[in-house]
Amino acid sequence: MNRRDFLKAGFVAAAAGQTGCTWPAWSVIPPWLPIKVIRAGMEMGHRTRDLRQLPKATTSQRVDTLIVGSGIAGLTAAWRLKQAGHTDVLMLDGPEWAGNASAGVWPQTGLVYPRGAHYLPFPTPESSHVQTLLQDLAISQPTTTDAVTGDSATRYQEQDTVFAPTERLWQNGQWHDSLIPQAPKGSVAAQQLQRFLGFVESLKGQRGADGRVIFAIPVVMSSQDPHWQALDRLSFASWLKQQGYDAAELLWFLDYSCKDDYGAGMATVSAWAGLHYFASRVHECEQHDGAPLLTWPDGLHHLAQRLAQRSQIKRLALTALRIQSKSNTDGQGATVVAMDATGHVTQIEARRVVSAMPLHVLRHVWQGAAELGLSRKTPLLPHVPWLVCNVWIDGVLREKHGAPLSWENIIYGSPSLGYVDATHQSLRGSAEPQTVMTCYHAITDRSPTDARAWLQAASHAELLQVGLQDLLTAYGPALWGHVAGVEICVRGHAMSSPAVGSLYDPLLQRLRDVDGAVLLAHSDLSGYSVFEEASYWGWQAAERVLG
Repeated sequence: MNRRDFLKAGFVAAAAGQTGCTWPAWSVIPPWLPIKVIRAGMEMGHRTRDLRQLPKATTSQRVDTLIVGSGIAGLTAAWRLKQAGHTDVLMLDGPEWAGNASAGVWPQTGLVYPRGAHYLPFPTPESSHVQTLLQDLAISQPTTTDAVTGDSATRYQEQDTVFAPTERLWQNGQWHDSLIPQAPKGSVAAQQLQRFLGFVESLKGQRGADGRVIFAIPVVMSSQDPHWQALDRLSFASWLKQQGYDAAELLWFLDYSCKDDYGAGMATVSAWAGLHYFASRVHECEQHDGAPLLTWPDGLHHLAQRLAQRSQIKRLALTALRIQSKSNTDGQGATVVAMDATGHVTQIEARRVVSAMPLHVLRHVWQGAAELGLSRKTPLLPHVPWLVCNVWIDGVLREKHGAPLSWENIIYGSPSLGYVDATHQSLRGSAEPQTVMTCYHAITDRSPTDARAWLQAASHAELLQVGLQDLLTAYGPALWGHVAGVEICVRGHAMSSPAVGSLYDPLLQRLRDVDGAVLLAHSDLSGYSVFEEASYWGWQAAERVLG
């Protein structure tokens, strides 16, 4: 036994011996534990925010269409332009390639894992842009009709569809194979769970007075019926109280669901958004028994890479500092000044610029933003900070009784959002000897500003105490005997949340309609951050470029 193994064995034994203690009573970092902290885009973002004088450019370029930002919106725009034969296109990667769809790799093993979004639900009927995209990437096949049953369904590649077991919930001392909390038959909680789930099921596909689907993805395709629009002026928590929902099991489940998709709890998001989470996911009759989800070991980074390859987009590792639309006397187009990590500055002239950057960054970069009401002081949608902790596991972890290790693993009552297994999609007959567990935590117990300040000041131990709490609940101190390292990804502005009043915010309406030398493409335009919304705005921007 070498010194490292000796220290590990002693530490694990000592931690396990604390029978009357729980995490964080023994919350010391094991002495052998390699820890890597990634502060996604923070340094360059603060540099851009605090810039007072524009550096002088030393090189220049000219291109027809410049895409600023390499997230899903920007990559979709690049892919759509390539589809249409528009090839004079350049992309600026920004401070982080792929943004919330980025990923990492465990060097010793080659195992990949997500640093952000990790799945994509099957597209809804309104998400035709996603259906087209998945077909072009050979992930799905066009809709076909079964000759015997008459059912129409899109077929998805089996390896891209999440494998069983899909999900489990730790509750009352064991794992259950559903994320819906357990409640005694006939209890008030069971009745309320059944009533709520039945109600949102009845809303699926229902149309408003204007004939449009009430809850659609993308959100801009949703009904404008004033009766349903009124839900945007009320918090989800207030609506639930009005409807007589008060069972602890139901309220935890709904709060967890809101934080999972929106990054904020039911006291923050609107009642419209809360119901949209459950009522908008309408799918065809499926040709398999699995869950209607697509996933990969590296999460949505898989799709980001495929889109970049398919579009053959030319990329530069630059971050935009300024976007300036030309005046009429200077002709049409825009000028972008961008900087690389070494401080080298490039000026790029373009006929059209697609800004695929978040609104909180755009208002510091685009000089035309203030004219639309998007100034540096404009109150925006809350951008919730997240912690994404990837834990490198060497050896098979011992599972507690109940449902087996699943793709997604959630702890009932926890303020965190559980963890996913990066090797779940491997064709295995038993647990992998090495894997990566990705733990998610949206910081909702304090304001976004306070949360970002805490993230900057927190020690490694403090970050781990928050980020790994679900994994430690599941495995206890024995976990440390298998941990080969931890990567902590800090996302200070991870995602916008659909707070009360955001869906019909006049500023968002104006920004959605922008059509000039500068075009906007980001999920912020929808008020929340999911693949379908980001991709939709990338598609729309590309269509405007194409005329």
